[in-house]
Amino acid sequence: MSDALKHECGIALVRLLKPLEFYKEKYGTAFYGVQKMYLMMEKQHNRGQDGAGFASIKLDMEPGERYISRVRSNHAQPIQDVFAQINERINEEMVSHPEYADNVALQKKNIPYVGEVYLGHVRYGTFGKNSIENVHPFLRQNNWMHRNLIVAGNFNMTNVKELFADLVRLGQHPKEMADTVTVMEKIGHFLDDEVTQLYNDCKNEGLSKREASPVIGDRLDVARILRRASKNWDGGYAMAGLIGHGDAFVTRDPAGIRPAYYYQDDEVVVVASERPVIQTVFNVDYDKIQEIKPGHAIIVKKDGTVLDEQIREALPLKACSFERIYFSRGSDAEIYQERKDLGKLILPAVLDSIDQDTDNTVFSYIPNTAETSFYGMVEAAQDFLNKRKNDYILANKDTLTTDSLQELLSVKIRTEKVAIKDAKLRTFITEDSSRDDLVAHVYDVTYGVIKPTDNLVIIDDSIVRGTTLKMSIIKMMDRLNPKRIVIVSSAPQIRYPDCYGIDMAKLEGLVAFRAALELLKERNLYHIVDEVYAKCKAQENFVDTEVVNYVTAIYAPFQPQEVSDKIAEMLSSPEIKAEVKIIFQTVEDLHVACPKNLGDWYFTGDYPTPGGNRVVNRAFMNFYEGKDARAY
Repeated sequence: MSDALKHECGIALVRLLKPLEFYKEKYGTAFYGVQKMYLMMEKQHNRGQDGAGFASIKLDMEPGERYISRVRSNHAQPIQDVFAQINERINEEMVSHPEYADNVALQKKNIPYVGEVYLGHVRYGTFGKNSIENVHPFLRQNNWMHRNLIVAGNFNMTNVKELFADLVRLGQHPKEMADTVTVMEKIGHFLDDEVTQLYNDCKNEGLSKREASPVIGDRLDVARILRRASKNWDGGYAMAGLIGHGDAFVTRDPAGIRPAYYYQDDEVVVVASERPVIQTVFNVDYDKIQEIKPGHAIIVKKDGTVLDEQIREALPLKACSFERIYFSRGSDAEIYQERKDLGKLILPAVLDSIDQDTDNTVFSYIPNTAETSFYGMVEAAQDFLNKRKNDYILANKDTLTTDSLQELLSVKIRTEKVAIKDAKLRTFITEDSSRDDLVAHVYDVTYGVIKPTDNLVIIDDSIVRGTTLKMSIIKMMDRLNPKRIVIVSSAPQIRYPDCYGIDMAKLEGLVAFRAALELLKERNLYHIVDEVYAKCKAQENFVDTEVVNYVTAIYAPFQPQEVSDKIAEMLSSPEIKAEVKIIFQTVEDLHVACPKNLGDWYFTGDYPTPGGNRVVNRAFMNFYEGKDARAY
């Protein structure tokens, strides 16, 4: 992707179902769970490189023995830093106490992080919040084992203010208004409530406080806690948690916006944000890994019982299509094919843009995430060329010679790696002019492969802000002297902000929105902007279920191609000699390519939860009022 997008986040959960001695005997180490967690987190580093955290719970420890450990990092290489700290602690203990070497019981008792329940998290910091306090997992501590709560998630809530107010009404005093804090405290409140009720039941049954503790753990209804806590959650989430005595859970939002997959056998229960992570780390077949159903939770009780419980009534499935276009690794078999299909489906529009002239066209891509859609586009182009050859042969079969046939068959689709990502830009310079100069050098080009008579078709997986295209890629491509540059987006026009975990919060940052504004000005329709603002403002105090997305009116007067043409004009500059065209995927073809991930609100404005309409209207009002503020 030419415009860097940040995305929250990746989760990994491992629950060992056998005693640690089993893993020592079978795999040679009681640190089996720690090793698997390292691999699970490392193979999801694409989902977050600003912070990483790890937590573990040891089962059945005696009072006074540490049973919860946590380590977090926001260093430059956070996953490596987390596990370097873990390894250092483990090695210190093993060197200082040689007697631990083959004694699993002593290892568990004395070495931190050696347990049966593990939770890991990788994250991107959004809105400038990347201090260590913002790194998951979050820990809610208590001397009662069952009241300890560890939470980490891939999520964003649209109604943080409402959730915060709920906590205040419950008598709490949250330390900050952040969705992670409010979610954890909401779960924690109902966990406390459940534990108190169970304790009173045990007391009435004549059990002592110490006798009551294991009974509370057995009877704790995690599903009921999650139902009560999540009642008012509006957002996309895959939320994972550990409870001090050993219960674990992962729950998914009712629309299935954020992904979560799990695998279970007689040794482990595993949850991750991406399927191939589990396939690779545990060497299991694709069809043995299941997706957590929207609105459901996978709960692993302390005794190893695994439950699949419905927590919220499912909404229409709106799994995030950006997971398939960009965020998830393409090593997933389905995602790989879907990305190829995105490239194939957009080829007809590409052919129209080059006047069907594949002989004088070079096909390329923006490294590295657009590579798979590039393969699909080129395969489709090859099919087009083969059909052209077949038609010619059939039409001229009586006059073809060996030489003319050989000449015809030698014609191929021309592909080159034209764009080369030179460096990761660090925007440590604040002045716009200096930053623009840096952006211009993010990419370099391969010289000598384009002729002045050539079209240059270059595919990107999506176009968000257009900054890198304008400042770097198009200028670089123009240095090759093609007659025409065709920028192809395998995704549709991004027209609306995301509020479920992708760092696309501001309308004015989206090049499609800016293009629509320019068209409104040119055609004397800018009064629509004022009308949309008035309608948004009138809904400011409505409950979310009554709010309508009026921002769609900004785009209503124009056909998608008109917006695309304006984007091409805006991203060009006077010194560009080549003709520049920009082509976007249609929403209809996106759904054909990615039939299981129909979430398309950033393209269509069709938000899957009521809070989305409030957020897009708030984002528009912020734009109109000149406020550089978060819309949720």
